[in-house]
Amino acid sequence: MRTRPFARFEWMIAWRYLRARRAEGGVSVMTWISLIGITLAVFALIATLAVRSGFRAEFVDTILGANAHLTVYGASHIDDGGRLSRSIADYDEMAARIAAVPGVTRAAPLIRGQVMASFEGRNAGVEVYGIAPAHLKTIPRIASPEESRGSIEDFEHGVAIGSGVARELDIAVGDRIRLISPDGVQTAFGTSPRINAYEVVYIFTAGRWDIDRTRVYLPFAEAQSYFNRDGVADELEVMLENPDRVEAMVMPVLQAAGDLAIVWTWRDSAGSFLRALDVEDNVMFVILSILVLIAAMNIVSGLIMLVKNKGRDIGILRTMGLTEGAVLRVFFICGASVGVLGTLFGVILGCLFAIYIEQVFAAVNWVAGGGVWDPSVRGLYELPAQLRWEDVARAVALSLGLSFVVTIFPARRAARMNPVEALRYE
Repeated sequence: MRTRPFARFEWMIAWRYLRARRAEGGVSVMTWISLIGITLAVFALIATLAVRSGFRAEFVDTILGANAHLTVYGASHIDDGGRLSRSIADYDEMAARIAAVPGVTRAAPLIRGQVMASFEGRNAGVEVYGIAPAHLKTIPRIASPEESRGSIEDFEHGVAIGSGVARELDIAVGDRIRLISPDGVQTAFGTSPRINAYEVVYIFTAGRWDIDRTRVYLPFAEAQSYFNRDGVADELEVMLENPDRVEAMVMPVLQAAGDLAIVWTWRDSAGSFLRALDVEDNVMFVILSILVLIAAMNIVSGLIMLVKNKGRDIGILRTMGLTEGAVLRVFFICGASVGVLGTLFGVILGCLFAIYIEQVFAAVNWVAGGGVWDPSVRGLYELPAQLRWEDVARAVALSLGLSFVVTIFPARRAARMNPVEALRYE
């Protein structure tokens, strides 16, 4: 008897087998185990991909939002003090030439130095960035941080510090912080430390623990005086319209800067970490794919038991004229239905986890008594998640593909069963 593929009666028989109780020759327990296994595997895959995507996106965003997309250094030379230096004397002219390059949004001279910050007996090592007030306002994670105290408009009258520095020193807006540099004033008896006090006018939270814990911004002219850099800059901070195309901007910026310039991109500084994240993403996807495959194998076990228990029914259906293809489709529907439902439930759970990750993480942190996430180790203050539809599509395609493939083998076994052998002992 020839019928169209996946006819209504094939779905009816498959549904009857799926909901049959064990006493009736069904395998409802194995069906539930398969369903739960697929659901949890897909949920784990989507949740892991969302967390990895969120972590990478947040990490890159904090890099691009608080650091230079491209840094220009001068060629090494011997300064007046007989020391090797990369300072830039014509920084204003060089910055103007670089800013005129298409794709560059800003080029700003910087002074950088490491000093010790002190306040009422508390000390902390910090990195000072000397930058013009107008340029500081164009740094996204500093001008528009997650949290802030004070006003960035008052920066020219004081210093801006990260919230981690403020917490370490127990300092607030309006207090005076002391910066102590070992390379200070030149005297007849040698170099004495330079100690200056500045009013804290702005406290920011950039979103990266290492930035908030170590960074202090000082007005550019004051930083030149403090670090004995009169008339020079240590480097040029260049911001781009499209940071992802930073490699294509290296040569134009170099040509504008001059032959004696050296360029360092944000990918050069964070490239090894990003490559490690890519490797970890691929490894995690492979491991979780194996987990999905193991869960899909439960479908095979359940279908093999179902075929064995339904041998008499298969023999009767075949003698009534049902083709091998129809029998194969009946049992394929049984296995594929479990895979489809498990995938659907897994996608729902995974998406809910990614959407409500803050609440989920807060609950886990509360149950564990706090301290689950250490920002000093991971760099970020909280566990991020980014639900990308391409990741969901990859998980769905993997789960459905494996479910459909593994279902074919027991379904073919049922279709090729000899009806005479199946009814011989009935």
